[in-house]
Amino acid sequence: MSKFLLFKHLYIEAFRNLSHRFMASYLKVLTWSCLALIGVVTYAFIYRMATGFYF
Repeated sequence: MSKFLLFKHLYIEAFRNLSHRFMASYLKVLTWSCLALIGVVTYAFIYRMATGFYF
């Protein structure tokens, strides 16, 4: 059991300061990716409506 607690402590200490910066960067990339995909979908929808596509 002591080895498990040692690994748990090492894991928590190793990623304590790293997690905030990593998560902030990851969420920024995810936000811009989602906005780009929403833009592509909006463009495709407007293009289909403008060319007379029947739904």
